[in-house]
Amino acid sequence: MKRFLAIAALASLSGCGLHPLYAGGSKGAVSQALSGISVSLIDGKAGWLMRNALNDRMSASGPARYRLDVTLDDKIEGFGVRRDDAITRERRTLRARFQLVDVSKGTVLLDATAGSDAGIDAVSSEYATIAAEDTALENLTQTVSDQIVARLALYAQRSGAQ
Repeated sequence: MKRFLAIAALASLSGCGLHPLYAGGSKGAVSQALSGISVSLIDGKAGWLMRNALNDRMSASGPARYRLDVTLDDKIEGFGVRRDDAITRERRTLRARFQLVDVSKGTVLLDATAGSDAGIDAVSSEYATIAAEDTALENLTQTVSDQIVARLALYAQRSGAQ
């Protein structure tokens, strides 16, 4: 009886329409498409961090068929204020607009956005606050780059790009 239930459960999963995104590993269509993307230079410290994070995730190799253009919007806003007008809490927001461009044709294949935010405690030590802001930026670039690569992978899978 248990064997029958296990077989029935497996059979029901095969019809659910789920397919592994990275099927075939590094030789699969999605991985091959991602490795053919070069990331353009991005301005500023946040841009340097983002470009490195994207390159780490896509591991570009060989001639680039696609170019990824990214524009970042990095903001820090104070929103916790004491009676003496000192800020006690900050929110760092990182938004990215990215475009996947076919290098040979110059056409934009994908135009999308990604973003995330993080809360920062503004303490009496200016050094500690700056360190917390930098750490938040590093973490945000990792999160946003994950979102970008996931969108690129979905596009590659759906379009059959290689």
